[in-house]
Amino acid sequence: MRAIVLHTAFKSNALKPSPGRGAPAARDHAARLDEAVALAGAIKLDVVHAMIVPISRPAPATLMGSGKVDELKTLFGQLMPELVVINAGLTPVQQRNLETAWHTKVLDRTALILEIFGARAATREGRLQVELAHLTYQRSRLVRSWTHLERQRGGFGFLGGPGETQIETDRRLIGERIAKLRKELDEVKRTRGLHRRARKKVPFPVAALVGYTNAGKSTLFNRLTKAEVAAKDLLFATLDPTMRAVVLPGGRKMILSDTVGFVSDLPIQLVAAFRATLEEVLEADLVLHIRDAAHADSEAQKADVSKVLHELGVREDSGQANMEVLNKIDLLDGDVRKSMLARNKVRPDGAIAVSALSGEGIEDLLLSLERRLGGWDQLIGLGLKPEDGAGIAWAYAHGRVVERIDQNTKITLIVSADDKTVENFRIRYPGKIEFIYEDQRYAGESS
Repeated sequence: MRAIVLHTAFKSNALKPSPGRGAPAARDHAARLDEAVALAGAIKLDVVHAMIVPISRPAPATLMGSGKVDELKTLFGQLMPELVVINAGLTPVQQRNLETAWHTKVLDRTALILEIFGARAATREGRLQVELAHLTYQRSRLVRSWTHLERQRGGFGFLGGPGETQIETDRRLIGERIAKLRKELDEVKRTRGLHRRARKKVPFPVAALVGYTNAGKSTLFNRLTKAEVAAKDLLFATLDPTMRAVVLPGGRKMILSDTVGFVSDLPIQLVAAFRATLEEVLEADLVLHIRDAAHADSEAQKADVSKVLHELGVREDSGQANMEVLNKIDLLDGDVRKSMLARNKVRPDGAIAVSALSGEGIEDLLLSLERRLGGWDQLIGLGLKPEDGAGIAWAYAHGRVVERIDQNTKITLIVSADDKTVENFRIRYPGKIEFIYEDQRYAGESS
């Protein structure tokens, strides 16, 4: 489908395309136009023209002034687009008026992102979430639909009466479908809660990857987990969360979760609909914020992600551990890259620079993860009977056995573990733990 992409650039920083949810003023307009073109390309639109449209102040009827609307109408007459994408939020009235003036379909940023999510959703859960977001968006826009929505249906009973208008019927049907979807998603939420409670019984910490779309989260996820999750140079390549185990340098296991990417002006309908999925972030022991270090708008993207995380309830004062990972350093100048990698060693508790593509800095990241998640800093002496095969297997599965002493009537296992794992051993082996003390002798060794 032939499409034209317009980015509205407001001359005053105080005026934003979508009040309350606009991008940071520091974001470059050219970069925002490029992002909008990339969003259009994500659903295979053929972008035949893209341009920045300067606007003094938003016009209530058409967003841009009547003169600009007429000027663009002349351009569209030459290019003959089937669709015009406006990288801003449009009211139903503005969308209707622009479609009437230009004689072509118009999508705003929210509708475009919803279309992308609709095309990407692969699982039943993903499709439910996208449909809920889409219906919530459409319900407020029935007023701009075709004239048949204004007709009335006949009333019931002897008196007749005005009956129900088509728009009221459509709104009611959409409301009923939304209620059904929310009920189904509540069931998804309950199931996810059961899965999380089951995971908590196993002493493996969980880290969630978050970040701006196309920051390289899935590529990093594949690098760390040896998985084969779809990782493409494409916006919103990942919608459905994936979880895999990662073995840290000291031998400890952790669970890594890959989540949907964020974007500036992320539709509030999507944040609400994907809350069940994004709760994985809230429940994680550590949130890894993956940033594209080579992107010109990296700082603005960071602000956009922080805003969505804040809306979800992930705040700096919440006590939840957060960590920054500066990805794509392979795209930076050689000296800059070396400086960032050297900083990994000097400040291991700061932001870690990596390249998920080349593997640079990955070992530093794994060491930092181990440090952040508590490491292996205690030794447990566990005395078990030789015939207790299940108990011995459990110790090997849930701790790092660094020494085993076999005797005729007893097997002593020396297990390296963190505080959380030690507590699980106390519960699993009452009366069988012979000693617990801090020791670093076995740090980094393998069993």
